[in-house]
Amino acid sequence: MKELWKRKDLLGLQELSSEEIQLILDTADSFKEISLRAIKKVPALRGKTIVNLFLEPSTRTRTSFELAAKRLSADTVNISASASSFTKGETLKDTARNLQALKIDILIMRHSAAGSARFLADILDASVINAGDGAHEHPTQALLDLFTLKQKKGKIKNLNVTIIGDILHSRVARSNIWGLTKLGANVTVAGPATLMPVGIERLGVTVCTDVNKAIKQADAINILRIQMERQKTNLFPSIREYRDLYGIDLEKLKNASKDILVMHPGPINRDVEISSEVADSSYSVILDQVTNGLAVRMAVLYLVAGSAAVLEVN
Repeated sequence: MKELWKRKDLLGLQELSSEEIQLILDTADSFKEISLRAIKKVPALRGKTIVNLFLEPSTRTRTSFELAAKRLSADTVNISASASSFTKGETLKDTARNLQALKIDILIMRHSAAGSARFLADILDASVINAGDGAHEHPTQALLDLFTLKQKKGKIKNLNVTIIGDILHSRVARSNIWGLTKLGANVTVAGPATLMPVGIERLGVTVCTDVNKAIKQADAINILRIQMERQKTNLFPSIREYRDLYGIDLEKLKNASKDILVMHPGPINRDVEISSEVADSSYSVILDQVTNGLAVRMAVLYLVAGSAAVLEVN
């Protein structure tokens, strides 16, 4: 593994090769069974110090990274915007350099500015993992989505995957598009034209504004929430109209494949982009995504930390 993974950081899937993405998924598969043990811990990162620097709200990603670090026996520190010196005017660069002066090994960061993770990776000796930078990328979310698809469908190549919702503001959509296309899936993006980035077809996806048509041939659909906090103006008439036209309910799934998978990165806005009946149905693998996120983040931490080539989990 050491010969295959040569990167100090994980900043996005756009820059990764299909082999690197597959390596992360294979490593995650090795780590998944640890969560089934009575003692859910291995010493792989004993002595390493990992900092979670989350400057935007997060529940799943932050908790998942913290648990992943602890299950690998690393020491962890959590820093939020409200509890940091940002409230006193300190810059991101100075905060990061002060953390490096404390000899940390890995910095996991979520920030509202696209490119912020790259900015820190270029100036720090510590490894940087992007936990979401603005509307740019969210690599570990896409990796856990890929892992879930492979677990449930047995493959990713040639799968038809439809991503539905606020594509314009979604870092999850961008990372998923890079990951899915590099592993050979056929990707369709669906949603209102006002929430569709101009020229997104250049990423190798099919654009569809008719949700019923978009899900008809899909093996899986990944539903995104409307990111009202990133919108400068109203890009659709009302929540009610969005729900009626683009919200996924059991009625819209009537013409879908019988074994279609329904995914969602969370948090869910029930009965807006997805109905409660669908979210809690047998189609849904939303909670599987959460579970798989832990194994994927353990794999990412292990690889960027430069651990031994032979994975020891016994």
